[in-house]
Amino acid sequence: MSTARPRKRRRAAAADQPTLSAPAAQVLRRFRQVFNAVKTHFQQVERQAGVGGAQLWALHVIRERPGLGVNDLAAAMDVHQSTASNLVRGLVERGLIKVARNGPDKRAVQLTALTDGHRILRRAPGPFTGVLPQALATLDEATLNRLNRDLARLIDALAADRRAGKIPLGQT
Repeated sequence: MSTARPRKRRRAAAADQPTLSAPAAQVLRRFRQVFNAVKTHFQQVERQAGVGGAQLWALHVIRERPGLGVNDLAAAMDVHQSTASNLVRGLVERGLIKVARNGPDKRAVQLTALTDGHRILRRAPGPFTGVLPQALATLDEATLNRLNRDLARLIDALAADRRAGKIPLGQT
């Protein structure tokens, strides 16, 4: 077996690796800081509360707005309705919320946090929405608009699936 083959593969793989400019490397480090801050928060939530970050946020919204429906939950969390339905299903299975059908339209549900759900929220670290939404809420409109435009350009460069924007970071 020839040793030239592995070297060629290594060189080809290395050629695929772009050399980052200093500004690109700095931005990459900043993204790592953001992602690691979010990941650390979600790990802390999971460890202390025993639920994922997205479930905790959903549980908090349900506790604060008893009787809201799945569509209202989706809107409050800025997620797709099917994502909210999956979160609700998980919370029901764990006995943290109840689903009632009390109105004239028996398809519509009303969500309410149960005692175990309240207990989890008492022991969970905040913010319930997650550290990234909380941090974004502190930024001024001009900064948010600039960040939005710049991230849109990055998303285009990544050819990222825009539907992924409706999936919470802390969904497990």
